Amino acid sequence: MTQETIDHATLFMLVGTKSVRRARIVGQPGGWGIVIKQGTTEHVLTTQRSKEIRLFRKFETLVGYLKSVGIVHFDVDAANWNADALTTRQRPDTSVAMKQAHEAAAYDKWLRAEVQEAINDTSPTIPHDEVMRSVRAAIKAVRSKRVPA
Repeated sequence: MTQETIDHATLFMLVGTKSVRRARIVGQPGGWGIVIKQGTTEHVLTTQRSKEIRLFRKFETLVGYLKSVGIVHFDVDAANWNADALTTRQRPDTSVAMKQAHEAAAYDKWLRAEVQEAINDTSPTIPHDEVMRSVRAAIKAVRSKRVPA
């Protein structure tokens, strides 16, 4: 029997086509995973982005997830489940990611406001060529007043 990975979208499609033969919840240190059997192949549910095994910390959350995709019958294997591992598992990267997301959103809001303010500005504008002629004339005037050393 081979074992492969599967993501949420594929699982949803398999359930819709009634291709799932069996679902098994497997306890592990840190949470609960899902193994789906389709034919002779077992698929381990993974996260969509990182393709790591998707773990559910709470059994109730996992049951709700399975019901939401249409799986209401499943087996449970709690042999390797460890409740102590749930309290030691931490995700410090989540805090950093959330902080960065809030900073990015604040910057985006500020930048959009600055751009809108410039668009709404009704003060008269001076064409670039006219400004450059004026600056060149001022530079020429200063240079002509210099006393050679």
